[in-house]
Amino acid sequence: MSIAGQDLKSLGQEMLARADAADANQLMNLSILMQCLGNRDMGLALQEHALALQRVYRLEASEQPAKLRLLMLMLPGDLAANTPLECLLERGDIELIHYYLTPGDTWDADVPEHDALIVALSESDANAELLRALETSLVAWSVPVLNAPQHIPAVGRDRASALLQGVPGLLMPPTLRAARAQLQAIARGTVQLTEVFPGCAFPVILRPVGSQGGRDLAKMQSPQDVAAYLERVDEPDFFVSPFIDYSGADGQFRKMRVALIGGRAYACHMAVSTNWMIHYVNAGMYESASKRAEELAWMTNFDAFVQQHRGALDAIWQRTQLDYLFIDCAQTPDGQFLVFEIDHAMVVHAMDTEDQFPYKQVHMLKVKNAFRELLLRLTAQPTTTGTKP
Repeated sequence: MSIAGQDLKSLGQEMLARADAADANQLMNLSILMQCLGNRDMGLALQEHALALQRVYRLEASEQPAKLRLLMLMLPGDLAANTPLECLLERGDIELIHYYLTPGDTWDADVPEHDALIVALSESDANAELLRALETSLVAWSVPVLNAPQHIPAVGRDRASALLQGVPGLLMPPTLRAARAQLQAIARGTVQLTEVFPGCAFPVILRPVGSQGGRDLAKMQSPQDVAAYLERVDEPDFFVSPFIDYSGADGQFRKMRVALIGGRAYACHMAVSTNWMIHYVNAGMYESASKRAEELAWMTNFDAFVQQHRGALDAIWQRTQLDYLFIDCAQTPDGQFLVFEIDHAMVVHAMDTEDQFPYKQVHMLKVKNAFRELLLRLTAQPTTTGTKP
């Protein structure tokens, strides 16, 4: 409804009017609606109330009987906190079971029956300890485990940039952690940028550690820019990376999202913008027929794109070992595969209206079917990992 521009406020008022404090499913739905309306704090408060009542939420398959039950291990948080499979599998024969973990609590004793499991919680410093605990818990699980917890730290910005160095044709700028005090010293001019981060010169990109969706992401041209940035962004730790100008001959920037499912690449979307910091929703894709035509051409010729960057894509798959992964990327003027980010918690969906995006359904169906087929293939194989605790 949000993507189609429908009135969510009226729906929110209606749902609030009939909200039942004892109905966990209703509270969880209302939590998501509030977040879509931009009221994150209320949404998370409603979620907290719902999770105090129950930790398991089922999204029944629209096609019954369900072919497979997928258990998703999740954490409380906003829409970026977990892998949003419900956006991709909203219609079909896969039942999604959301199981919200509570750090420090025993969870595996009351786990519902399922045929496969995916670790859906996102990578972050705060989640590191829980991921290590899950690694121990899931080592002898009785059903296939996708996106095993020991592999999820590979998508961290600094770790991913280190992991993907040295691959021919793949360019991922080094991403380094910087404490606020280090950046303040650079801003004052008491130390040079290259003294703190050898080989890194202005312009650079700054963002707080843990930020998503472009929050407080900015390009710095000088120490004075760093000083001004620190005045408005009150965070303790940041990521620093060199800025790469990936604009084309026409001055436009093009950013693609590619899915890697079982190691095979699929097109998700491409955004075109005059701004280097591209987000699909504000790149003008909904307003510009010519931009949509360019996205269509990229999707149509995606096999050639994959062939050109086969080595880079294979290296990402082999080095991360994640079953369900996404890449935000571009192609530099000299033909390199430029990686901005890899993550398993990015949103992909087939909810754009067909009148504006008639070409998207076929490509998103490929992504959906690839994931479904991966699940069916894995669950058809006899397990050798033992039984769950």
